[in-house]
Amino acid sequence: MKTIKIAGVPEHFNLPWHLSLENKEFESQNIDLQWRDVPEGTGKMCQMLRDGETDIAVILSEGIVKDIVAGNPTKIVQVYVDSPLIWGIHVAAKSNYKTLADLENTKVAISRLGSGSQLMAYVNAYNQGWETDKLRFKIVNTIDGAVEALTNGTADYFMWERFMTKPLVDKGIFRRIADCPTPWPCFVIAVRDEILEKEPEIIHKILAIINKKTASFKSIPDIDSVLAHKYQQKTADIQEWLSLTEWSQEQLTEEMLNNIQNQLLKLKIINKIGTFDEIVKTV
Repeated sequence: MKTIKIAGVPEHFNLPWHLSLENKEFESQNIDLQWRDVPEGTGKMCQMLRDGETDIAVILSEGIVKDIVAGNPTKIVQVYVDSPLIWGIHVAAKSNYKTLADLENTKVAISRLGSGSQLMAYVNAYNQGWETDKLRFKIVNTIDGAVEALTNGTADYFMWERFMTKPLVDKGIFRRIADCPTPWPCFVIAVRDEILEKEPEIIHKILAIINKKTASFKSIPDIDSVLAHKYQQKTADIQEWLSLTEWSQEQLTEEMLNNIQNQLLKLKIINKIGTFDEIVKTV
């Protein structure tokens, strides 16, 4: 048995991994795949890859591209979710903020520096014509931290995946005032260079298993009910989310990588463009 550590957010996108683990599909290939939930998100997973705490991360495209350009010894081996991530822009339900324009020059709650919640705050500010260098941040680590910060007023708004945050809207804790979709495929699978060099065949087998699962995922009987129960969602919301979500079994293209990097450069999130070979590797 070869032990491989993998990390991802505890969200509905990653249920295909959990189903494959429950069915012992990796075990049948002599792979002990050890999943770790990382509620702190992409910034935390970038650090885990750097520190060797995880071998693989299912991670936001913009976050890992930024970190690889900054020296993270990791490569993107595949797109995992091809559709955009729909970020809801949330405020405390009782706050006086009613429109997106009201949020200019207010404080953004983010999970951590370099996280998707921070990078997408820049994307949103740019889209709105705000001065991005005037953005101010409050690090809250997790969605629970964001609830606390918005409720007590230490931050003003919080961007997080719209459907995972919907129960907080339904309960009257958050109010969603707008959406901001990513202008690129949202999740990729990234692997540490050391593992790619030592275990390319193992990584190839892992990708083959998950690709088979994601290709048929939507046709699993009652998958909407399974997702709704596991992630405390309304079935109607899950059905809408499933209709908007497309998993991928393909590699990130050079064109899409250039699109991501050009936008990050324009937003001053990166200060140079990495080459395709520095960022992407097919196994």
